[in-house]
Amino acid sequence: MRARIYVTLKKGVLDPQGKAVMGALGSMGFNEVKDVRVGKFMEVELDGASPEAAEKRLRDMCEKLLANTVIENYRIELEATSL
Repeated sequence: MRARIYVTLKKGVLDPQGKAVMGALGSMGFNEVKDVRVGKFMEVELDGASPEAAEKRLRDMCEKLLANTVIENYRIELEATSL
């Protein structure tokens, strides 16, 4: 089973990296960009778990390591892999 995990800053948390990217885009002539938020994307391969068990394990991983839940949100997408 493959999982995609998206980690983003919570609303209201300052994003200096996003502001830097937005400034760079503006200086390159992309003036229509009004805001940029930078996050993280991870792909995780899991062995032999049911979708429910896999999601629980992935939530544990996010809560303990992959996301700082004080300032970040995460979203998990599961995809069955065929052999």
